[in-house]
Amino acid sequence: MLKTLFYIAVGGAFGSVLRFLTTVLVSKYWSAHFPLATFIANILGCFLIGLIIGIVEKNNLANSNLKWFLITGFCGGFTTFSTFGYENYTLFQNNNSLLAFLYIGLSVVMGLFAIWLGLIISK
Repeated sequence: MLKTLFYIAVGGAFGSVLRFLTTVLVSKYWSAHFPLATFIANILGCFLIGLIIGIVEKNNLANSNLKWFLITGFCGGFTTFSTFGYENYTLFQNNNSLLAFLYIGLSVVMGLFAIWLGLIISK
């Protein structure tokens, strides 16, 4: 268990640093109101988690430390949106479209509400 936590922590550190560097790089060349750095991180994270899961499944690495390092750690540190995207993809693949749309809608609405509530409480 500790070994797994170590791989997740190290992967998460790399993902978080890359997320920060993405923001720094994009901010250097883009100053519009659209949050391009976050958008890039989220879309790239979705691509990476799909690619990595495909490689893990193809090579029978479901129980490997590489999975914990790259998927849970790196992609999780880079963006949790990638996991959200994959979970919804899985729901759609399993013919749970209603549940997927409910998950998407509730996540967006409740996420915005939670931010608002946190801001209200902190004032």
